[in-house]
Amino acid sequence: MKDNLQALSIKLVDFSGIITFFLLWEILPRIGVVDGQFIPPISEVLVALWILASDGSLFIHIAASLQRTVIGLILAIVVAVPMGFILGGVFPALSRQLRPLFRLFGQINGFSLFPVFMLFFGIGESAKVSIIFWSTLWPVLFTTISGVQQVDPLYIKSARSIGANKFIIFRKVLLPGAAPVIFTGVRTGATIAFLLLMAAEVIGASAGLGWLIHNSAMNNIIPRLFAGVITIAVLGVFITYLIDYVEESVVDWKQHTGKEN
Repeated sequence: MKDNLQALSIKLVDFSGIITFFLLWEILPRIGVVDGQFIPPISEVLVALWILASDGSLFIHIAASLQRTVIGLILAIVVAVPMGFILGGVFPALSRQLRPLFRLFGQINGFSLFPVFMLFFGIGESAKVSIIFWSTLWPVLFTTISGVQQVDPLYIKSARSIGANKFIIFRKVLLPGAAPVIFTGVRTGATIAFLLLMAAEVIGASAGLGWLIHNSAMNNIIPRLFAGVITIAVLGVFITYLIDYVEESVVDWKQHTGKEN
C-alpha cells in the first residue's frame, strides 16, 4: 500500500507542471489577466475539440495529416538510412567531402522550396509530402552516418576473424550498433515533420490539422484553432513514444548482443 501511494505521488509530481499549466490556462483568461478573445479558457478549447470529434471532422484532419507526415518520414528513412550506411561504412572519405554540402542542404527550410516542389509535382499531395521528406531526410542521414562511424572497429575485426561475411557484419554488428543513434535522427525528423506540417498544409489543402488551424485563424474561430494545436502536440508526443517503443523492443544493442552471446 505504501509503495502504491509513493508511486502515485511520484506520478503526480511528474505531471504537476502540465496540471498547473492547464489550470492557469483556464483561470487567467476568466479573471482578465490575459485576453480571452485571443487565448480562450481551456474549457472552451475542449468544447471545440469535442464538437470536431463528434461530427467526425477531427478524425478526417488527423488522418490527412498523419498520412502526409508518415509517408514523408518513411520515404526519408528509406533513402537516408541506406545512403548513410554506404557513406559512413563503405566510403567514409567521400562522406567527409560531402558533409559540408549536406550541411548546407540541411539548413534549407523545406517550405522555402515549395515553389520548386510545386513545379515538379503540382500543388497536390506530392508537393506537401516533399516538404516533409526534404526536412526529415537530413537529420536521419547525419545520424546514420555518425552511428555507423561510431561502431567500435574492434567488433568488426572480431566478426571478420571468425569468418563473418559483409552481410553478417552489417546485420549483426553495424545495424544494431548504429541503431540507437539512427533512432535519435528519426525522432528529430518526426519532430521537424510536425513543425513543417502546418506550413505544408496551408497551401492547396482542404483537410489536415495545419489547414484546420489556418482556416480557424482566417475565420477568427480561436477555440478551434487551439484545438488543432493541441491535437498536433498530442500526435507528436504519440509518434515520439511509438518510435521509442520500437527502438526498445526491436533494436536494443545491449540486449541484442547479450542474447546472441
